[in-house]
Amino acid sequence: MAARLSVSLLLLLATAALAGVQGLGVNWGTQASHPLPPKVVVQLLRDNGIKKVKLFETNFDAMSALAGSGIEVMLAIPNNMLHDIAGDSGAAKDWVKRNVKRFDFDGGVVIKYVAVGNEPFLAAYNGKFIKVTLPALENIQNALNDAGVGDRIKATVPLNADVYNSPAKNPVPSAGRFRNEISGVMTDIVKFLAKNKAPFTVNIYPFLSLYLNDNFPLDFAFFDGKSDTPVNDNGVIYTNVFEANFDTLVAALVAVGHGDMPIIVGEVGWPTDGDRRAKASYAQRFYDGLLKRLASNRGTPARPNQRLDVYLFGLVDEDQKSVEPGSFERHWGIFRYDGQPKFAMDLSGQGRNTTLVPAKGVRYLSRTWCALNPKASRNDLGKLLGAKIDYACTNADCTPLGYGSTCNGMDVKGNASYAFNAYYQAQSQKDEACDFQGLALPTETDPSTAACNFTIQIATSAAAPPLSMAKLAATLVVALLQLALSW
Repeated sequence: MAARLSVSLLLLLATAALAGVQGLGVNWGTQASHPLPPKVVVQLLRDNGIKKVKLFETNFDAMSALAGSGIEVMLAIPNNMLHDIAGDSGAAKDWVKRNVKRFDFDGGVVIKYVAVGNEPFLAAYNGKFIKVTLPALENIQNALNDAGVGDRIKATVPLNADVYNSPAKNPVPSAGRFRNEISGVMTDIVKFLAKNKAPFTVNIYPFLSLYLNDNFPLDFAFFDGKSDTPVNDNGVIYTNVFEANFDTLVAALVAVGHGDMPIIVGEVGWPTDGDRRAKASYAQRFYDGLLKRLASNRGTPARPNQRLDVYLFGLVDEDQKSVEPGSFERHWGIFRYDGQPKFAMDLSGQGRNTTLVPAKGVRYLSRTWCALNPKASRNDLGKLLGAKIDYACTNADCTPLGYGSTCNGMDVKGNASYAFNAYYQAQSQKDEACDFQGLALPTETDPSTAACNFTIQIATSAAAPPLSMAKLAATLVVALLQLALSW
């Protein structure tokens, strides 16, 4: 009997260890030239025990793949739709009908939230969405209520952490307040969320604190308690910026009379390329500390012993994201563009040296790269090379070539080959995409180095190119040989 109990206990512990951190979700972005098929992505989520996902649009194929999966979903309304929805309650009702009610049935999609906009109060938007965000939020929540689903599907607004701060004369979390210029609308948003029992959603990025301030203490961005510059808030010690930032928001909510409002961290993560501080070793350190902290359910000093609901950012790399904020924007994924894990990561928060389950059923384009033509004339190289590299990198992702990135430091030949191959892959290996007026040639020899990976893109139904005549002929020859051998 004792032996059976021991076996049962071991099985129970093993199951608990395999389960993900409670309340953990992930952001699924799709700004990629060759996105993974939605069914592959949903299987990837399930294989890794990820039970919550946040979208940035209501893509029909993604929603269809999520149907029946049991994965909880936060839908999204892009910022460019806020004006129309704010000014027309009918438009809000139509959006809910097409994007919520359409998938809300037994065996359908488990929709929990609707994200109204994404960081609409960023200073970079110059106030463009300040007057329309609250009316859009109101119209969507009212439309959900009218549709009979408002009791279980709540509208919220994912906001950047810069909507609140502490005064320069008292820079501690307990002094947190909403920014002066938006304090009125923020107070109204909080009141509306509270009225509808909806959560406050905030995006917190310790990496950006480091990226935007060369004097920011590196160790304060992580969770391992190594910081030499902790924040002392009237005897409460903060050893990492995430908790300090979170509790600054709690103080801001307290100041407007809603200190008990549920908070969702809509985005948090660490990129792995595109900047000298965006590297896999830092990402692994960050996630290891974050996941352990989440698994402990210890909360933060302002909200002790409370579970934190967090969506990691993001699931996979996106090679078509804007790099205006920084080249790292295309490298936030915990998986590479093809669903392969980047580093060891234990979603259970137990700190095990384990890797995520990779995507299954991924199809790749042929093992062909595009590289600098070794026979290109010196004259052509001098006249054309710079312009052709610029063209390739304008139309494909060359961010790994930047300072401090994984492919930085190669010679001119290496840089040119990387740029040409990036464009060639983005164009689904079309023959004409590897020419550059004779400066480039296709090759079956992998030009990758130990530090720099030359991509072979994945094949998707939308992105896979038709076979050229040469490739088609080669394919037919191989098929005939295989047929002859089978005889």
